[in-house]
Amino acid sequence: MKLIFIYGLPATGKLTVAVELAAMTGYKLFHNHLVVDLLLSVFDFGSPPFVELREGIWLSVFEQAYRSQLPGLIFTFAPEGTVRPGFIREVMRMVEREGGEVDFVELVCPLAELKRRIDSPSRLGYQKLSSVSLFEQLHADGVFDASNMPKPRLSIDTSLCTPVQAAMEIRQTLMVRRSN
Repeated sequence: MKLIFIYGLPATGKLTVAVELAAMTGYKLFHNHLVVDLLLSVFDFGSPPFVELREGIWLSVFEQAYRSQLPGLIFTFAPEGTVRPGFIREVMRMVEREGGEVDFVELVCPLAELKRRIDSPSRLGYQKLSSVSLFEQLHADGVFDASNMPKPRLSIDTSLCTPVQAAMEIRQTLMVRRSN
């Protein structure tokens, strides 16, 4: 199984690009807010049970996707301070142990554009960060530190292309063929 691990700051277009990529490839899309929003209904963000369950669910889904012989899975992720430092290494170990591969794709965008996008209606369907002032505070505090992320296979500035163009670039660079 190929795990396409799309990451970046809030509002870089991870889910929007991932939806397009899923349509082009036939890969299933597992975006991080499916789990985050589920757990927020019970636990506070960043609390020990939230962190443990969030990462456990993410890893369980990756493992079951492999065991189900999915050709590929697309995952979206926002590096931030409540994710344990070893999580990324564990993802890579687990997928590679099962004979799969992880391709990291980073989406970037100028801060001015992120701030313009952060409160867009499309972000309100999930419990995504939607406050410019909170984003500015968290960003200044270093909450979105991505230093634990491996070097991406591809980095795309989503302010310079459409989501379809970004998805096409990912598909071509990773040489992903459409699965049925």
